[in-house]
Amino acid sequence: MNRQSSSKKWLLTGLALVITAFHLIPFYILLTNSLKQMGDFTSKWSFPDYFNLENFALAWEQAGLANAFTNTAIITFSAAVLLILFGSMAAYALARRTTKLNKFVYILFVGVMVIPPLTALVPLYRLVVNFGLMNTHIVAVLNNVAAFLPLTIFLYAGFIRSTIPKELEEAAKIDGASTLKIFFKIIFPLLKPITATVLIISSVYIWNDYQFAIFFLQDSSVQTLTVVLASFFGQNGSQLNLVAAAALLASLPMIIVFLFLQRFFIEGLAAGSVKG
Repeated sequence: MNRQSSSKKWLLTGLALVITAFHLIPFYILLTNSLKQMGDFTSKWSFPDYFNLENFALAWEQAGLANAFTNTAIITFSAAVLLILFGSMAAYALARRTTKLNKFVYILFVGVMVIPPLTALVPLYRLVVNFGLMNTHIVAVLNNVAAFLPLTIFLYAGFIRSTIPKELEEAAKIDGASTLKIFFKIIFPLLKPITATVLIISSVYIWNDYQFAIFFLQDSSVQTLTVVLASFFGQNGSQLNLVAAAALLASLPMIIVFLFLQRFFIEGLAAGSVKG
């Protein structure tokens, strides 16, 4: 039995390493090409014997990444804060007050998750134009909040039901604490793992959003990284070193966020999906 268990463990470990290597291949190719000089036609698999860091400065300047980074950061940060604040509060009410109305609202939120966001593009576009919100950060923030709020509520509600005992709240109520004080002083600090999960999932999606940004953020002053990079790729398709450098710069913030929060990610995702 021990030999079988050990063999199975080594087999799973080997499989995990293969899958990890497979997912790291695109990043390796991106890195090698971003460090090569213009006119270097060596294999994309070969790592250069020099570091041409000028590609990053040129890509930053030519693609206008400074403004795009600012726009994307504002939209991502604002949407993530609103998602965490309103998603956690709504999930707390739905998880603790199990009335028929709350159950119906919760099922409605879960049902919305299966609807492709692009199906609402035409009426949403007309609504945005009528309200004069085209080419504004507000429309991007609200759109991303609306798109991710059902998933946020689903994860928070599952986490609250499965991991936070009601006795904590009952003790606080006996001491005279209000509902808001109970939530922000007792419940919310305990939501750190699922908050990290929501932050990673929503931020990566919002940071990389292209399908809605291309329609609602057409002015160059408010364009996000994905729109700017798509235009830059089209103009510099033959200069793979600059294209790779720009893509690598655009991906770094989310990689850093994930590295800081990854220890909470699996814990929060697993706990948040236990109960619905």
